[in-house]
Amino acid sequence: MLFPYKPISHSMDRMQEFIKFIVLEVWCKADANIQFSLELFNGCPDLKTVMTSFAYDHTKAGDAFNLGVEKNYANFAKLTVADRRKFGNWFKCNNDIESACSNAPGSNLVRYHDVESQFPTVAKDLKEFFMGLYSDSFLSLSALRKFIGIIGDHYNALVGKGKKCPFCGLTDLLSEYHGDHRDAYDHYLPKAIYPFNSVNFKNLVPACHHCNSTYKTTKEPTFTPKDKLKRSSRRRAFYPFAATVHQIEIGIKLKHADLEKLRPADVELEFGPAALCEEIETWKDVYGIEERFRAKLCDEDAKEWIEQYRIFNRWTGIKPEEYRDMIVEQCDKAPFSNCNFLKKSFVNAGLDHGILSAIESITG
Repeated sequence: MLFPYKPISHSMDRMQEFIKFIVLEVWCKADANIQFSLELFNGCPDLKTVMTSFAYDHTKAGDAFNLGVEKNYANFAKLTVADRRKFGNWFKCNNDIESACSNAPGSNLVRYHDVESQFPTVAKDLKEFFMGLYSDSFLSLSALRKFIGIIGDHYNALVGKGKKCPFCGLTDLLSEYHGDHRDAYDHYLPKAIYPFNSVNFKNLVPACHHCNSTYKTTKEPTFTPKDKLKRSSRRRAFYPFAATVHQIEIGIKLKHADLEKLRPADVELEFGPAALCEEIETWKDVYGIEERFRAKLCDEDAKEWIEQYRIFNRWTGIKPEEYRDMIVEQCDKAPFSNCNFLKKSFVNAGLDHGILSAIESITG
């Protein structure tokens, strides 16, 4: 990930607060001797108001929510105290996204197939409930929207007036200037694989269409791909809302100097720093970074970066090294505008390979 999102405070976070109350205070304290009723939600008055409105409004999404809460209460009531405590711990681990990304000790993520292997009946209803939460038909219900606000407002507060996709740096995200249109939120820990965090906005991050739908799809940032024996292991990944802004180093080497014949196989990429090696490898794997960066460096934009030197040299007589220094200074000021983080390395590769000197001799 090239840069993290800056965390925001928004009423949309209340949705996860509601879910936290449901799981920890209602389901995990379920009692077979206590009949399910809305009185169980007295400890969270706003949630009780929402669920009461759902009961009277009879919307499809609202009815499904209330029914799902009740069905899961009945399932949890049949569990032992120890098993309900286990679910509580699973909920906390799956929603500590930062610890999950850093593979911190004790960050024991649980997936639906893990739940199913131990609690098959619970897993089915649990998945049906959480898979239905993140939908416009549910989140836009007026009874709920009164408390959590509008997801479009959350998106605009996060993305602002426009920025590049932080996962690839190649594509502009739709901004508040695009009216009601926005890019999709990606479930960083995929909602089809992980319970409990489908409406946790620390796990929901806007991503461009290519990052979300073409490359990442349902890949798991926190687990390696399965090997031939269908085994995978935990790995570190970038946390999308990290407080520390890291600086990824990208070096470019070209196998020859003929830009017209340059193909992806002719481009070598080096990434750093070494301290972020595991996170970088995860990022490259999940988002197809090397394939996409090589393709970018073989397209017309990259050729134009070199063409700009020909124009500058003809007008000003600027030398290759001077041009390189100028580009580095400009790109460092705005690294994610116009793919500048790649441009400066590509221009430097052009200097090392004698491409700029060849242009100078022609124009000179």
